Amino acid sequence: MHHSVAERPAPSAAPARLRRLPPEAGIALVLIALALAFELLGWIFVHQSFLANAQRLVVMILQVSVIGVIAVGVTQVIITGGIDLSSGSVVALTAMVAASLAQSSEAVSAVYPALTDLPVVIPVAAGLAVGAAAGLVNGSLIAATGIPPFIATLGVMASARGLARWYTRGQPVSMLTDPYAAIGSGAVPVAIFLATALVFHVALRYTRYGKFTYAIGANREAARVAGIRVGRHLIVVYSIAGLLSGLAGVLTSARAVSGQAGMRLMYELDAIAAAVIGGASLSGGVGRMTGTVIGTLILGVVTSGFTFLRIDAYYQEIVKGAIIVAAVVADQYRRRRRLTAT
Repeated sequence: MHHSVAERPAPSAAPARLRRLPPEAGIALVLIALALAFELLGWIFVHQSFLANAQRLVVMILQVSVIGVIAVGVTQVIITGGIDLSSGSVVALTAMVAASLAQSSEAVSAVYPALTDLPVVIPVAAGLAVGAAAGLVNGSLIAATGIPPFIATLGVMASARGLARWYTRGQPVSMLTDPYAAIGSGAVPVAIFLATALVFHVALRYTRYGKFTYAIGANREAARVAGIRVGRHLIVVYSIAGLLSGLAGVLTSARAVSGQAGMRLMYELDAIAAAVIGGASLSGGVGRMTGTVIGTLILGVVTSGFTFLRIDAYYQEIVKGAIIVAAVVADQYRRRRRLTAT
């Protein structure tokens, strides 16, 4: 028995509703599931609530805010189809430079004794400038020589860490002024992270800068044929990523009230993980700031949850590596499905 077109049952509206959900919905569900899992494990193993401790949650958000600022820049690089391995080292270098210009006159071994008690804008501007310069080097190397971003940023990663150690011969910088330390106090880093994410969310979705960034990541040759100056735009994107690493360096030194060359080791991997967990594709052309914010919070929940359960730090690193691999595998799966659908 055949049904006429009018008699055929209408397709279910549920799949259509699912397709209309934003891509970050699934990531947000993962975040909620992780938080609830740690809440359950907390009652079972340590007889405490994970979510009810407001102080723990505040500390967690403060800890990941610096990673989040870096991840905002790294996400834009990943969208272009590139990668930035230098961000953690750039954070250390900018932290040292900014802290050296933020020392008070009470510092016994000031890096620049004649430049103590400077207005807070000077060390902040210096840190941002050093970060932007490192990003400019990354972008210029990639655009001018055509070498893979992995190699270019790996070289800058090693050089920036070496410069951070050379700058004060490995000695930490301490005794910073109160106005500078205030930048890293309280909820200021969190507010800066969220404001930065909002600014670049708008830039990526509603400006020509964002359209060019996605176009280059989706198909670089097509973007070039369409009239986009790919090399120049890549320099801008990497410079912005460096600038945000500089901002993270300022926040790091202000929060620690010191600068040290060994600061933020492996933070570049945390930032990449936050972006990829948040849905950015390492193949380029895909990624959103809302996803990066959620991915950053997921990293924070995992780290805080493991500390809450008194699990050793080396297990945390193992799990973090597994999460990165799982996120990349999920990205490849999504990419294959998109290719199959087209």
